Amino acid sequence: MRKIIAIVLCLVMALGLVACSEPAANNEGDGEQEVKKLAFKDVIGTELGAVHVDTEGVDYSGMKIGFIHISDPSDMGYTYNHNNGTLKMVETLGLDADTQIINKFNIAEDNAEVTQAANELIAEGCNLIFATSFGHEPALLEVAKANPDVQFCHATGYMASTAGVSNFHNYFGRIYEARYLSGVVAGLKAKEIGNNRLGYVAAVPFAEVISGFTSFYLGAKSVNPDVTMKVMYTGSWNDPTKEAQNANALIDAGCGVISQHCDSTAPATAAEEKGAFHVGYNSGMIDVAPNASLTSTIWDWSQYLVYATTCVAKGEPIDTDWMGGLYDGVCLLSDLNENLLGEGTADAVKTAYNGILDGSIHVFAGPYHGEGVDFDGNTVTIDVAEGEWYEENEFVSAPSFNYIIDGIEVVGE
Repeated sequence: MRKIIAIVLCLVMALGLVACSEPAANNEGDGEQEVKKLAFKDVIGTELGAVHVDTEGVDYSGMKIGFIHISDPSDMGYTYNHNNGTLKMVETLGLDADTQIINKFNIAEDNAEVTQAANELIAEGCNLIFATSFGHEPALLEVAKANPDVQFCHATGYMASTAGVSNFHNYFGRIYEARYLSGVVAGLKAKEIGNNRLGYVAAVPFAEVISGFTSFYLGAKSVNPDVTMKVMYTGSWNDPTKEAQNANALIDAGCGVISQHCDSTAPATAAEEKGAFHVGYNSGMIDVAPNASLTSTIWDWSQYLVYATTCVAKGEPIDTDWMGGLYDGVCLLSDLNENLLGEGTADAVKTAYNGILDGSIHVFAGPYHGEGVDFDGNTVTIDVAEGEWYEENEFVSAPSFNYIIDGIEVVGE
């Protein structure tokens, strides 16, 4: 067997919306019934989320930490999840949230806004600054160059490995591993309801998003070879109105199970209202959609925040690129909705989890063909045969799988 490594960071594809004749599944249920939740740790039989950093005897009193976020925790999505990591980090390290943490919420992916926010954090004494959205990176890198005594960590980006700036770092995680597991949940539900059309509300046509929905699809296909998937982009990381519109369009087009890479719970509530099923992202959504939400792919960002903060407190270097996954509890699933799971789901998730950890399962394993577009507008292809796989995160933390593969159709915005 061999690994296939390819790094392409941006893709733009838009195809016309094609209607599906198969109706969405009818999921009418009693909203008053008790929802039984199955914890992910109970599915896989192990506890996750412990911080794997030696913090014994470390003095954190000199730390002041700033965060630059694209939205705020009210999104119940990406920023909510990242802020939960901050809170867990504060508790783990015994920091004073009032004096040692400064958050800059609702900072757009705009160079001027990011620069201003970063400089304000520096002026307030921050010696470690995190920025959490893809488009924050160019401005943050320039501020890092001008402030070598401050450490800067950027989530989802790719510039650190080639920038040659010792105080600038990238971090992300092998979220595709957890996406694959969530796809297993979706694929078995699709099989149970007899509707093999999946739908996916995607934010923007970047490798981060494409990698995510591809791994979700491949997980579903591993337990239900007949599934296909339709993807609709919203053009924004966080636009609840557009997210709801796209979710409704996919369900109306016949998709019985939908998922998402966008920041709000709007797709979950759309599925609840229309009698479809749903797999979320960033936060457990069973409480807002008890008759639709199967599970969610989530992060424990505290793993990295504790690591980076401890490095600075000790005066040790931070990795240029950092990535964690299922093994260390950085990426995982939220509670599973026992009321709605397809038969055999818990066992299938555990089998896939163990297979990813022992190397017998590779998320981006073939066979499949895919096509994308490079920065110059040229069509690029990938062909992965049986027994081969694409290795993401081989060299950098940023997602790199950037192809639309057979079985997935982008159907517009």
